[in-house]
Amino acid sequence: MIRASGGDSLSGVEAALTPLPDDVAALKALLAAATRRADDAEARLAHAQARESATEAVIAHLKLQIAKLKREQYGASAERTRRLLEQMELQLEDLEADAAKDDLATEVASAKATSVTAFERKRPSRKPFPDHLPRERVVIPAPCACPACGGERLSKLGEDVTETLEVIPRSWKVIQTVRERFSCRDCETITQPPAPFHVVPRGWAGPSFLAMLLFEKYGQHQPLNRQAERFAREGVPLSTSTLADQVSMTL
Repeated sequence: MIRASGGDSLSGVEAALTPLPDDVAALKALLAAATRRADDAEARLAHAQARESATEAVIAHLKLQIAKLKREQYGASAERTRRLLEQMELQLEDLEADAAKDDLATEVASAKATSVTAFERKRPSRKPFPDHLPRERVVIPAPCACPACGGERLSKLGEDVTETLEVIPRSWKVIQTVRERFSCRDCETITQPPAPFHVVPRGWAGPSFLAMLLFEKYGQHQPLNRQAERFAREGVPLSTSTLADQVSMTL
């Protein structure tokens, strides 16, 4: 048998040259251990890629800020500088979108691993939707009978409200999807309709808003930061990174 001191690769060779046991239970245990090691390695790789993507996005953001400050300090510059800033803005959006994708990938990989925690990229917390936006309540019909026992004596316990930001051309609104909870007085079973469908898992943007966002970015070549500035002027402040997360999850 080949032996070496302090070498992971040689220890792997030793493991490969070790005769496999004839016991089925022992073989299953070896296979489970190998699967865990593979999952941990995949999670560590995804973690490193997510961290690298987040770092690249931060660097691009800082470079863009420096370029804008220089332009403000020395006044309006040539057309070439303006185009350079636009290219940097587009590059920053792509990096933030890649960082969001890698963040999701490391969450999936870490869920299968046993010794690697998911990488959490620092994201700006989203503020509540402005109060001046009109609310449209969409109440999901409640069940007429208890799904557990068929009893019809249901009493309302409360409700969960999911807010989805939607846009009508030049008119904003927040759709509140209400899911009422009921308790059966016969068997005390609590029932509630399922959560509403979203184009993006755990997303907050409605389909029309996402369609407009993607069309403006890829069809009209409007960077997300320009769109964010326009949304803010219309009374709906949304950060560029928040919009980039929604775009990356949609594609």
